[in-house]
Amino acid sequence: MRKSIYRRWLIRVFWAALLFTAAYSWYYVEHAVPDRLNIVLDQEESFTFSLPGKFILQSESEEVALGNGSNIPSDQITIRRQEPVYLYGRSQGSYQIGLNLFGLIRMKEIQVDVVDTQYAVPCGAPVGIYLKSDGVMVIGTGELVDQSGLTVEPAEGLLQSGDYIESINGVPLATKEELAREVAGLNGQDALLTVRRGDEEMQISLHPTLTQDGESKLGVWVRSDTQGIGTVTYLDLNGRFGALGHGISDADTGEIVEISDGNLFDTQIVGIEKGASGSPGVMSGIIYYGPGSLLGTVESNTGEGIFGTANQRFRDALEGEAVEVGYRQDTHKGKAYLRSGVSGQIRDYEIEIEKVDYSTSHTNKSLVIRVTDPELLELTGGIVQGMSGSPILQDGKLIGAVTHVFIQDSTRGYGIFVENMIRH
Repeated sequence: MRKSIYRRWLIRVFWAALLFTAAYSWYYVEHAVPDRLNIVLDQEESFTFSLPGKFILQSESEEVALGNGSNIPSDQITIRRQEPVYLYGRSQGSYQIGLNLFGLIRMKEIQVDVVDTQYAVPCGAPVGIYLKSDGVMVIGTGELVDQSGLTVEPAEGLLQSGDYIESINGVPLATKEELAREVAGLNGQDALLTVRRGDEEMQISLHPTLTQDGESKLGVWVRSDTQGIGTVTYLDLNGRFGALGHGISDADTGEIVEISDGNLFDTQIVGIEKGASGSPGVMSGIIYYGPGSLLGTVESNTGEGIFGTANQRFRDALEGEAVEVGYRQDTHKGKAYLRSGVSGQIRDYEIEIEKVDYSTSHTNKSLVIRVTDPELLELTGGIVQGMSGSPILQDGKLIGAVTHVFIQDSTRGYGIFVENMIRH
């Protein structure tokens, strides 16, 4: 009897351990191996994956050859822990390689993009940024006092933070002023709003409140534009720019603003508040709006930055030469340079890359950097708000951009691989 119970417990422990191992392996591989890799055409690229055991890497196309240092390319290799993997792309395009546990269980599909050598001009120039939201963005709802003195909240439970009001009674909306004008003209009639919430579009009917000042209101706080100062990371050879390394989020909702369009403008930095422990510093400046100060158009606002097209005025004023774009496999711990115009002149400042996370494909915190340049430390205390997007160069290549500052240590911050920006 005891042996039978003992045997059953051993079986349970065995299956529990097996399930735990499988789950742990899947989780580990998901976070240790990127979903996407870039390799340069006709160049052998080296990668190292931190894996917990024995895996088989298999190419699903003859256009991507694999190797493990034996100089014999193949379509399948065995890799263990920190062994380097070599990939060679024969033709431009997107291909798939698979990662199998013990050669049997498919753990992950990896997209390999074989690209030609890319070049871009690292910028580092501070700019003024103006974005128009795609619809009128709802910040929140609020209470109103109607003509009888009652407190009401007509939008409560119907609209929520992060909604975008696209139209009212069939009239398209682009600004909060247009929304206010249309609501004022309702004369007590219901408002039928077309609202975008995430990927869903819906119709919401609201009855406006006639307030004690005689105005018709919906009790909604809204915003239709946003502006600020940031740094342009690069300009490619086709005149496309990337900036910030992270998206522009609404200050109240924390959500990345969905935009219809936007612009870059000249800005003048007039002051710098140095960072201190618990308080990030900030660049303050004047943004010059108007056609004579226009530098380019913003076409997208994403988690990896803002992107668009520079005008000829921006291109003519650009300083520096185009350099080769480096990928994650070109990036390593050690000395690098941050390019910034925070002083009024664009120059390179020495930094140290302290950590490189090769595993993630879609993040703006893949690098941990520390400012070591005495001049920049004296000027700003390290990294300040407004420096997001400052390009990072290492070994003569553009490899990343600054994205965030550490709140408790302004000399340190995060960065993004530029390959995650430049594909937009």
